[in-house]
Amino acid sequence: MDYKKAGLVAGIEIHQQLDTAEKLFCHCPTTLREIAEHNGEFSRYLRATVSEMGEIDRAAKEEMKSDRKFLYYAYDTTCLVENDEEPPAPMNDEALSVCLTIGKMFGMTPVPQVHTMRKLVIDGSNTSGFQRTALVALNGKLPNSGEIETICLEEEACQRVKDEVFSLDRLGIPLIEITTSPCMHTPEDVQKVAEYIGMVLRSTGKVKRGIGTIRQDVNISIAAGARVEIKGVQELDLIAEVVRREVQRQTNLLAIRDELKGRGATIGATTGTDVTELFKETKSAVLKKAKKIHAIVLPGFAGLVGREIQPERRLGSEMSDYAKKCGVGGIFHTDELPAYGVTAEEVAMIRTHLKAGERDCVIIASGTSEKQASCAIAQVVTRAQIALSDKPVPEETRKMLESGSTAYMRPLPGAARMYPETDVLPVTISEARWNAVKIPELLTARAERYAKEYEIELPYALQLAGSEKLPLFERAVKEGIRAKLAAFTILSTATELRRDGIDIAKIPDQAYLDTWHAVEGGKAAREAIPEIFRSIAAGSSFEESLKKLAPAVSREELEAIVRKIIAERSDFVAQKGKGALGPLMGVVMAEVRGSVDGKLVSEVLRKEIERASGTK
Repeated sequence: MDYKKAGLVAGIEIHQQLDTAEKLFCHCPTTLREIAEHNGEFSRYLRATVSEMGEIDRAAKEEMKSDRKFLYYAYDTTCLVENDEEPPAPMNDEALSVCLTIGKMFGMTPVPQVHTMRKLVIDGSNTSGFQRTALVALNGKLPNSGEIETICLEEEACQRVKDEVFSLDRLGIPLIEITTSPCMHTPEDVQKVAEYIGMVLRSTGKVKRGIGTIRQDVNISIAAGARVEIKGVQELDLIAEVVRREVQRQTNLLAIRDELKGRGATIGATTGTDVTELFKETKSAVLKKAKKIHAIVLPGFAGLVGREIQPERRLGSEMSDYAKKCGVGGIFHTDELPAYGVTAEEVAMIRTHLKAGERDCVIIASGTSEKQASCAIAQVVTRAQIALSDKPVPEETRKMLESGSTAYMRPLPGAARMYPETDVLPVTISEARWNAVKIPELLTARAERYAKEYEIELPYALQLAGSEKLPLFERAVKEGIRAKLAAFTILSTATELRRDGIDIAKIPDQAYLDTWHAVEGGKAAREAIPEIFRSIAAGSSFEESLKKLAPAVSREELEAIVRKIIAERSDFVAQKGKGALGPLMGVVMAEVRGSVDGKLVSEVLRKEIERASGTK
């Protein structure tokens, strides 16, 4: 793909949870809980409210097409603020300070007063029907000559458990939103900028780590297409692929529009026909349980509704996404039938009934009521009209699927989405406060320093600087642990154990430190670290693991063990001489079970082999 020729323009919004003690507008801890731990639940119906201009946001209108009852799980670590039954507390000043620090790292200008706004959200992710957000800083710089347009501080949304069920433990965690200018023109550019911003965020030491704590929303358009926002890209390595697939989707939608116009395709009827009786004997499980089945003919659309626009996605998938806003499970279309229990005879019957020609596509939608089925058909017509229009790529918000393709969520929100929060006072950012903000060392600079100070190769130093265990490494060095020992354990040993299925999250930082001190003090060998960690992860204490896996062995005892092993293999030693060192090293290490450092074992073993074989 020639992205320059396609006119690719992209920008990103990065949402990162801040690692503060309390939530943004209450004093609850920012601790995530297990679903089974919830101790209460309640339900809400959410409705859109009009803006100050008397308008309802278009994205909210789309969410209101179906009535949904949302269920929320509460915990002993959540409060009435999360329940939307108590006014919010003042803004968390610690979270604001982190945002100011990040703003200064990007060379931004803080706003004189931080005003909290309400952002209309009625998809169930906020009990109040809105998300509180506040602009903190403007106009930052990126290495690619692009800009950070804004930094906002906002409250994290609820965690979706399933369908319309949400968990309140995540709601209200402070979240920084960083928005770039549309300054990227290849998929790789987008990924590189996201990597850089992520590195800056981690450099503060004040952001949460792990899956779900950072999300990238990517805004993408091509010259003849439209701006599309793709929500919730959690894996950095998928960003470039998401951009590639969106460019592919927009390019294919433009090609489908051109072919439709070349065929003289039209949108005939705009309302569906009730075909429920035609399917009263159907074997299709979906249609059999439906109360109402409606169908409509799209003249000239045959073969194009089923055409792929992204891997595993077709124009019919886009129509289905629109229809789902009415509460249906999806649609059927004749480009994919017979299938799903619908027979060839039924396809021929409905084509005849609706007088559909060979170049026409028939869309079938079923629902639990007349209203639901007719709503679904109306949504299909809307999407078909868009496909045939001069702007076949609609401006919309889409969600990322596991593969990197995307699905329609709702239209892009407009200005009516935001309105002032009347329950939170503004916060003044004085010149003295801004001047007092200190810029931390970037992780890239820290890696270069580690490479120089501790003689660690730069690639490993970069890994270490980006590791969640960086604070542990720095603590270990301060306590006199050799930097290379700590780094090797964090980057290599822990990784190998994780690959072996060991839950290394069960190994506390103190166990790392205790193990390293045991190695440095001669109480355990470096080679014993993996087994000690396995034991601790399985539930044993450090003391139990050390005693079991690395019992104290003196030099005299080691020499006795070595002599015994050599005596048992005297013929082998006599034959191999110094060549016996390698094979016997493993035998001795297995015998001492990691309680003696490998260097000492090698020294003693070499000396005893020389004595036994008469070689030097």
